[in-house]
Order: sequence, then C-alpha cells, then structure tokens
Amino acid sequence: MHVDALALVLTAAGAHAGWNLIAKRAGGGVAFVWSYGTAGVVLWMPLGIAALVLGSGRLDAATCVLMVGSGILHGAYFVLLQRGYATGDLSVVYPLARGTGPLLAVPLAAVVLDERPSVLAVAGGAVIVAAILSLVGRPRAGARAAVGFALATGALIAVYTVWDAYAVDTIDVSVITYFWGVQLSSTLLLAPLALRRSDAVRAAWRNSRKAVLGVGLLGPLAYVLVLWALQLAPVSVVAPAREVSIVLGAALGAWLLGEPAGARRVAAAIAVVAGIALLAL
Repeated sequence: MHVDALALVLTAAGAHAGWNLIAKRAGGGVAFVWSYGTAGVVLWMPLGIAALVLGSGRLDAATCVLMVGSGILHGAYFVLLQRGYATGDLSVVYPLARGTGPLLAVPLAAVVLDERPSVLAVAGGAVIVAAILSLVGRPRAGARAAVGFALATGALIAVYTVWDAYAVDTIDVSVITYFWGVQLSSTLLLAPLALRRSDAVRAAWRNSRKAVLGVGLLGPLAYVLVLWALQLAPVSVVAPAREVSIVLGAALGAWLLGEPAGARRVAAAIAVVAGIALLAL
C-alpha cells in the first residue's frame, strides 16, 4: 500500500492542473516558458538554498549532472507542451500528453530501474491510462499538429520521470534543492533561445505577469511533491496516479475555457478513481 505517496501525488495533481490551465490561457511560446521558468527559479531560490544549507546532504558532481540532464528534458517538455497548447485545445493536448507519459514510463522503469510492479498496480495503471486517453477528442480542423506535439511531450514525460526516479534514489540533497537545480538548468539552457527575442520576453512579463508568477509557483510545487512520492513508491504507482490531474484539467477546460464537454468525462473520472484504488491496495 502506498497511501502516503498517493496523497502527495493527488495534491500535486491539483497544482499541476492549475498551472496548465494558466499556461493555456496565457498562450505564449518560448518567451513565456522561459519567463515562468525564471520566475520559478527566483520564487523557489530561498527554499532551495535553505534545504541545502540546513540539510544533512551535500551537492556533489553526480547530483549536478543529474540536475542538468533533467533540466534539458524538462526544458524540451515545456517548449513542446506550449507549442501543443498554441495549436490545440487543452482538453485534447493535456490528456494525450499526460496519458502517453505513464504508458511509456512503466515499461521503461521496468527495463532501466528493474521495477517489478504487482498485478494490481499494473491493472490500476492500465485503467487510469485508458480513462485518460478516452478524454482525447477529435482535434479541430487544422490542429492535428497539436497531436504530434502532445505525443512528443508524453515521450519526454516518460523519460524524465524515470530519470528523476533514479535521481531521487541517488542524490544526497533534498528534492527541493534538486528540482531547484533542475529548474535553474532548464532556464539557463533556454536563455539563448528566449533572449534572441527579448521584446517577446518583455511582452510576456508585461501582458501575462500574473500567469508567469502563477506557473512559476505552481509548476515546481507540483513536481516537488511528485519527487517526494517517488522516494516512497515505484514509478509504476506514481506515474499513472499523478495523471488524475488530467481529469481536473479536462473539467477546467470545459468549465472555464468553453471547450467541448460530455458524459465521457464523468465516466473517465470514475475509472480514474477506480484505478487509484487499485494502486492503493
């Protein structure tokens, strides 16, 4: 039973759905992604440094390599996700990207991390992934490119989930410090690309200041909670369970953005709850 890990993941799901809604509303592009990444680095710097200074671990070369590697993966993920939102609906891009992630992460973790999930965990994960993918509607005309961005985003989710699962079992520092380093790495790597259009960066801050700060705060919070969960439970439990955020995201897309809604959202929500119950057994 992984009740503590599931509690962390479900809390993270609310924060994750929230920042995705904010990002979709803001639109953006690389300039917006870099802006909220920079905001996250600044907002979380005090906690990241405090956790390093007050903790018992130390920041070594291996941890820095893991941070930079994860930063590259997360930077690519944020850019592809934002491209998907620019060309498609939240209720299509978000479920497809997030549903593809655990679908690939569980077998990848079995190969790379030698995880052997229980039959119930596999069944629960399969139910959640199937429910999430059922939320993907027919893309609007001219928006099929969004599907490609969503699938590529899902592949990156799988890779960085397994990467970070290995990292949190290896590092000697707090997950807060670790992810602050990941965020810093991602922001520095995207800086040359973003600052080539400094006017767009200034416009993102001027026109979407609240969105930049909101995503900068909620994005790291959601993933730090997931990293804590990965210290308590295997990828085969955490990766599917965190996708409950998709049900929330689809509901928010229908409620606040006026995107198409239907009975399948209710059925998917019920199926996700059933899948989480199986994971908890």
